[in-house]
Amino acid sequence: MNNNNPMTQVVIQGEYKVSSNPNCKMTTVLGSCVATCMFDSTAGIGGMNHFLLPGGVDSTSEAKTYGLHLMECLINGLLKRGAMRSRIQAKIFGGAYITKGLPDIGSQNMEFARQFLAYEKIPCVGESLGGNSARRVRFWPTTGHAKQLLIHEPNLDKVEQKISRAQAVQKQPSADLELF
Repeated sequence: MNNNNPMTQVVIQGEYKVSSNPNCKMTTVLGSCVATCMFDSTAGIGGMNHFLLPGGVDSTSEAKTYGLHLMECLINGLLKRGAMRSRIQAKIFGGAYITKGLPDIGSQNMEFARQFLAYEKIPCVGESLGGNSARRVRFWPTTGHAKQLLIHEPNLDKVEQKISRAQAVQKQPSADLELF
């Protein structure tokens, strides 16, 4: 990992990002959502997705937040950038049970991610799933290195929503606008 001019990409709910930049670090905060980090360290390419719900075949704009859609986008993004399918590995994070009395969406997300990777024959070389704590995940896509910090907060769903909203606001400046 080259620490000269590090670049951080924030991946919010319903997004995926792919990079071959050795200075890139991807980050996200998860509650019941799951993030999948996939990489081909030989090619120096990797990416992260962040999905809210496991799957669904739907033509609405909400389908873009589903795990099925984001997993396919991430794999295709890696392949387009030069990754070899046979070398792609994955690490998965998230799936906390955050709101007592409501359905355990986190467990559904975890199960989906594990089943998807098994079906696609993508080895899962690391995971941190479940529990009742949010996670901040940092991922270096060119090497596959990942770190997480558990966030012990009683209102995890509110934390995740607040962070996602703040990150979305940060993204809004247009590409041709340079902020100092």
